[in-house]
Amino acid sequence: MDMHMHRKLRFALVATVVGGALSLAGCASGQGSTASSAPSASSPVSTGQGGHGSMDHPMDGGPVPEGMVKAADPKYPVGSEVTLTAGHMHGMKGAKATIVGAYKTYTYAVNYTPAGGEPVRDHKWVVQEEIENAGSKRLADGTEVVLLADHMEGMKGAKATIASSTDETVYVVNYTADGMTMTNHKWVVESEIKPAS
Repeated sequence: MDMHMHRKLRFALVATVVGGALSLAGCASGQGSTASSAPSASSPVSTGQGGHGSMDHPMDGGPVPEGMVKAADPKYPVGSEVTLTAGHMHGMKGAKATIVGAYKTYTYAVNYTPAGGEPVRDHKWVVQEEIENAGSKRLADGTEVVLLADHMEGMKGAKATIASSTDETVYVVNYTADGMTMTNHKWVVESEIKPAS
């Protein structure tokens, strides 16, 4: 086998492994319904296991929405090394992370059904700027909204209901879990972070 063919086969193998890992890296399941309760993850209503099931979460969360206001004096400034206490995704809880953004806005846990998918309860988190026509005031629990966020497959344009909310500083982080590096992961609120030990 020539060197060119060997490289193609190696690339195909790596792509298959990474693709498989991504499909397994959906949010882990958890419990909880308020911002003041212990951190929880999203879970599909129909099975109660596997988090977001077959939905994909990109390894790079991309830029924050337009109009986001940076937090003036966040507890964890950009560049801070922290430990995540949230379990939104498999391997996230206890992972070391770096703060790459800190913002002041309202942050929501939502219940929604993605296009062609199973209902998702208590998805954390969506910010005010990721909700269609949200305005500037905090939305009440139970408010029906349309999501502009595209964190997960089928999320953008989905109808949702606000499950809970918080006005804590919300962060974008880079972290590594199970050998995969997630960049610009949105979102983690301040109570889901502790100083790195």
